[in-house]
Amino acid sequence: MPLTSAVIAVAFMLLLGLLLAAVLAIANKQLFVYEDPRIDDVEDMLPHANCGACGTAGCRAFAERLVQGELQPGKCTVNSKEMNQAIASFLGVELGNHEKRVARLACAGGNHIAHVHARYSGLDTCRAAALISGGGKGCTWGCLGFGDCATVCDFDAIRMDRHGLPVVDIGNCTACGDCVDVCPRDLFSLHPVSHRLWVACNNPEKGDAAEADCPVLCTGCGRCAADAPEGLIAIEHDLAIIDYSKNKLASRLAIERCPTGAIVWLKDGSGMQKGKEAIRIVRKEALPVG
Repeated sequence: MPLTSAVIAVAFMLLLGLLLAAVLAIANKQLFVYEDPRIDDVEDMLPHANCGACGTAGCRAFAERLVQGELQPGKCTVNSKEMNQAIASFLGVELGNHEKRVARLACAGGNHIAHVHARYSGLDTCRAAALISGGGKGCTWGCLGFGDCATVCDFDAIRMDRHGLPVVDIGNCTACGDCVDVCPRDLFSLHPVSHRLWVACNNPEKGDAAEADCPVLCTGCGRCAADAPEGLIAIEHDLAIIDYSKNKLASRLAIERCPTGAIVWLKDGSGMQKGKEAIRIVRKEALPVG
């Protein structure tokens, strides 16, 4: 009797195993999702930055959409043009063209220009300082200078200059947007490199008190709007606003009469260029606190 029970148990387990194997085989066939082997090859040719500048969640997702024909290789502005061309040749598609975007900072009030009325003591982060009366900086709209943006950047595209202002290396910038997210004063935004005309200020206030705190703020005087092609620049809340849908009309003419140099022309290799009537800042050292 015990032997018979053992045989039955073994037979039952054998049948159960065969039944489960059959179920798994059927499920595998029904649920199988084909993945194009070219995806792995394309992913290997991408920079593995996973920066999101192409609009996808990462290089793997970008490779999938390239193989599916939904995007073109030129959409990746981090990869070299030669490698993007290699991907296009491999897939037999057009390279496509996508203008590189970079982070821009809407502030020029470094510590040698903008006044600080109280010494901040606490965590050396912009977010912490922003919670404590703005770290004592007179301009409540300006850069706090603790470098949260440089810390969060994984591509070494941001460094802090001697005046406590972030400087973006457009060669390394991938437009990932991390600096945009981390800045408590919303001073960063992402722009195509062709956006040369730029307002380096985000302060909508005007008057003697505001200018005393930062002499390079936008005063909303309207000279740039008057000199620029019609509709390119508007003054809203005492701040110059550029309509980049008319970017082809932009020229240096709009910056020449700006008295504070708040509106600038951006040029690769030479940074911000101010107009001929802009105030000249000669001080190199930080202003005293108070």
